[in-house]
Amino acid sequence: MSKVKYYIASFRLRTLPLSLSGIFLGTLLAKAAGYFHWLPFLLAVATTLSLQILSNLANELGDLQKGTDNANRLGPIRSIQSGALSLSEFKRLIILFVLFSIAFGSALIYTAFDSFFSRDGVIMLLLGGASVIAAIKYTVGKHAYGYRGLGDLFVFLFFGLLSVAGSYFLMAHEINASLFLPASAIGLLSTGVLNLNNMRDMDNDSHCGKRTIPVMLGYRNAKIYHFCLVLGAWICMLVYVFLNYHGLSNLMFLVTLPLFIFHLNKVVQGHGRLLDSQLKVLSLSTLAFALLIGFGY
Repeated sequence: MSKVKYYIASFRLRTLPLSLSGIFLGTLLAKAAGYFHWLPFLLAVATTLSLQILSNLANELGDLQKGTDNANRLGPIRSIQSGALSLSEFKRLIILFVLFSIAFGSALIYTAFDSFFSRDGVIMLLLGGASVIAAIKYTVGKHAYGYRGLGDLFVFLFFGLLSVAGSYFLMAHEINASLFLPASAIGLLSTGVLNLNNMRDMDNDSHCGKRTIPVMLGYRNAKIYHFCLVLGAWICMLVYVFLNYHGLSNLMFLVTLPLFIFHLNKVVQGHGRLLDSQLKVLSLSTLAFALLIGFGY
């Protein structure tokens, strides 16, 4: 029991609201179209949380093995880095969340489609398997994609497109092209959270050979890139509303605009550790953005 707080710290609870943003948005848009079922929704939440925690744990293990988690890193000290948890304990925890992800994901697909072997069921099983692999391979292994500047792309795909469009599809069993606009908006904002994290740690990452987008772009250009991610998300959402306007409630998400302006102002002024607080700001702003879009429809 004395180690519970260290296990929970490695779950990185502050990342969980962001991971749920896409699920909430996709589900609310499906409900607006007349499709909603409680059990698939709850299983989708459980699957998403399991995958996010698995990704966080694997990230901690991979960064430790590659020497990126060290005394020069500006983020919180990790549980195995500090010695609070042993490597074997940590690996068992990773295996547990792999099993959770598979169990919840399989139950979700079976509940949504009444079969694993329908065309839609097989497609979602393959995407679910890809999600588990992507969660682990971000920093683990010789070919970890997070060390090759591909983390942003995978976050956009899995936190944005798959999260929003996938949760909608699980409810409605159909999809329309315009849905990829709000999905892209959430993907871009989620990528922004990763970019903030990488800007904070770029000096140490560069020294350790972790080639993130900020390391490749440099600090000034990484901030410009960050602005483009946030602005791109808003453009995607405004285009979606223009194409699917049903009334003033569709514009509810505009009340979050001051949050994003505040955030971008802090990013302009911030450097290194000062950017850490903005991870929570952008994550919660993205969650509010997603919920207000969904409830607005």
